[in-house]
Amino acid sequence: MKRNLLTLAAAGAIALSGFAIAQAGPGWHGQGNRLDKIGQMLNLTPDQTAKVQPILDQAKPQLKAIHQDAMQKSKAVMESTMAQIRPLLTAEQLQKLDDMKAAHAQMRDAATKLHAAQKE
Repeated sequence: MKRNLLTLAAAGAIALSGFAIAQAGPGWHGQGNRLDKIGQMLNLTPDQTAKVQPILDQAKPQLKAIHQDAMQKSKAVMESTMAQIRPLLTAEQLQKLDDMKAAHAQMRDAATKLHAAQKE
């Protein structure tokens, strides 16, 4: 039972860090970027590209808004779940969970720095 709780807690910590990375803002990699690749994969003509691009541009903010809403809702569920799990863990398990959370925060910060460096 404790093993399952620890596994769930670890998965929650990893998921929360993933949500934080996804919400990082400028480095967001969502559906909009995939839509841009459609034109490349289909070898659109310049005329087709001119017609398709406004459609893609219109979809991007809608997709980003949906993504952000989903991430906020997911984060709330994960925080609630972790708040319920933490009291069930031993001191050693709590320390391990906190260490994992800190490691993932460092990874998130590194990813944010990497995205910023790539844009320079």
